[in-house]
Amino acid sequence: MFSLFKKIFTTGIVTENVKAAYDQELETFGVEIKRRIDQNFSGSLAIRQVDAGSCNGCELEIHALNNPFYDVERFGIHFVASPRHADILLVTGVVSRHMQTALLRTYDATPNPKWVIAMGDCASCGGEFGISYASCGAVSNVIPVDMTIAGCPPTPLVLLKNLLVLMEKQK
Repeated sequence: MFSLFKKIFTTGIVTENVKAAYDQELETFGVEIKRRIDQNFSGSLAIRQVDAGSCNGCELEIHALNNPFYDVERFGIHFVASPRHADILLVTGVVSRHMQTALLRTYDATPNPKWVIAMGDCASCGGEFGISYASCGAVSNVIPVDMTIAGCPPTPLVLLKNLLVLMEKQK
């Protein structure tokens, strides 16, 4: 037991320094996104995330949007459980044949006007899977897509930047 304590005290700290919990770029984009959401969506933008067959890399980045660092709810963005309450469908992963019908039903259940964002390389172009007996490929092969966000996976900040671009484009 003492040898373990000795090792701990002699090794010292081997972890990285923690970044500050404030990011000026995030705050700048967040304020602009909040302004646009207040103007065009009555202060609240609802997103329904659909995993159409991904590896969950994109989902980890989406979940990071709700952590204390990004905390996108302060900007008026929230995730909903039902497509009937959504303004945006955020689709990740290559569309597997088993998820094709579910994605179509989700798209149909989302009220108009709606936006569809294909997030990640797999959703954007089919990634390394492409079209096969088990895969429909990109999301745009199944439903209309308003924006694609490349990256494997794209970071939360990239997602927010592209959300702002989509709002400006649709203005």
